[in-house]
Amino acid sequence: MKPSVNLLSPDNHALVLIDFEGQMAFATSNIPLSELRTNVAIISGASKIFNVATVVTTVAEESFSGPVFPELEEFYPIATSGYIDRTTMNTWEDENAYKAIVAKNKKKIVLAGLWTGVCIVGPALSAIEEGYEVYVITDACGDVSDEAHERAVQRMIQVGVQPITSIQYLLELQRDWAREETYVPVTNLMKKYGGSYGLGIHYAHNMIKH
Repeated sequence: MKPSVNLLSPDNHALVLIDFEGQMAFATSNIPLSELRTNVAIISGASKIFNVATVVTTVAEESFSGPVFPELEEFYPIATSGYIDRTTMNTWEDENAYKAIVAKNKKKIVLAGLWTGVCIVGPALSAIEEGYEVYVITDACGDVSDEAHERAVQRMIQVGVQPITSIQYLLELQRDWAREETYVPVTNLMKKYGGSYGLGIHYAHNMIKH
């Protein structure tokens, strides 16, 4: 009856959302932008519902990369969320970002962002080397080509990174549908952003009334 220590729970990890900005998204081609935005909404919403320790970081926001996705700002408003802007491509090499992440005091770190081969590989490999367990939400990451994204994911897996998906992340946090305090927020999130799965939830909830 004891769950695996490899599973994520709301309080055993920090989530780091990296460079979900327009300029980075424009060149992303391994995943449709509409799908990427949806997945960003799912993981941002999930982290908010479950009060996950979360760090949002940008790169050259005002001079190059632009504002974060609206789907991210929906759950982490810029005015109150303390975004950390960097010049470094590797978040782990930015002093403010590094301090913010390690201050969460979590053994596990979950990463998502743009681009996979640069801004995710950098902190993933760096965190692994410092003894952290690292997870990457691969369908909430993107790169300039399929090749770039896939090679980056392979490279990270070879050093011990665990790949997961956005819906997997959400459901791993929920874990039990009897967890009533988060049931409604989770199903509402999926109704809005969960594609066919969310439509199925919407259908079921309405048909039960009949």
